[in-house]
Amino acid sequence: MAKCVALFLKSEKDLKTATYVITSMGLFTKKTTLVVKQLDYTKPFVIINFKTYIDATGANAVKLAKICERVQDKTKINIIISVQAIDLKEIASTVKIPVYSQHVDPLTAGKTTGGIIPEHLSTSNIHGSLINHSEKRILLKDIKAIVLKLRELNMKSVVCAKDYKEAAVFAKMQPVKPDFIAIEPPELIGGEKSVSTAKPEIIPKAVKACGGVNVLVGAGIKDANDLKVALVHGAKGVLLASHFVLSKDPEKFLMDLVQGI
Repeated sequence: MAKCVALFLKSEKDLKTATYVITSMGLFTKKTTLVVKQLDYTKPFVIINFKTYIDATGANAVKLAKICERVQDKTKINIIISVQAIDLKEIASTVKIPVYSQHVDPLTAGKTTGGIIPEHLSTSNIHGSLINHSEKRILLKDIKAIVLKLRELNMKSVVCAKDYKEAAVFAKMQPVKPDFIAIEPPELIGGEKSVSTAKPEIIPKAVKACGGVNVLVGAGIKDANDLKVALVHGAKGVLLASHFVLSKDPEKFLMDLVQGI
């Protein structure tokens, strides 16, 4: 490639500059794809949304991802991280736990601009995506299209619902149902009161409404008791964000959350 570019450059110095740019951008180079650990559905799930916090961006995101990987290695619980689009590729090439996108668009590669394309995620070692988070709500028709596309690509879908009634709608989607439905009352997200403490009664209602689809509990999840209550009521695990990302000691926080489960 560099020799071809040399035909359009004026000097050896220009050639060296072009070669450096090509190499640093990773163009025309092969990278080893990490083999991601398989999910174990006999064990609980903890999905951590990094959101767009500065504390979970760039080098900070990589640091948190490695913490999650260490805790997974020690506890063998399913830990999945959902990170910003700008950090997806780097983190997916750094850790062996599953990395999900925070959002994906119902678009195909080609004549579109600014979208997050499912096929592109798949080729970057991304294994799934959050869909319809309360901070990124989308139309039902788009949810259906995305869930179907992710299934075709052998990627996991985590569809967020504001209550058990909305969850029931998602659980009945055709031709493909989500892999997970996360119940997250918007008024509790990022707060000090979790679903498990403020509204535990909605968890069994959600599990029943979802008719066999894996249920996650989100909004305000902050300790082991929140996780235990979710599991006792039939959920498969939890979806959390702020209390982990903003913790003074994220590794201790996560170990305390999952130890003894």
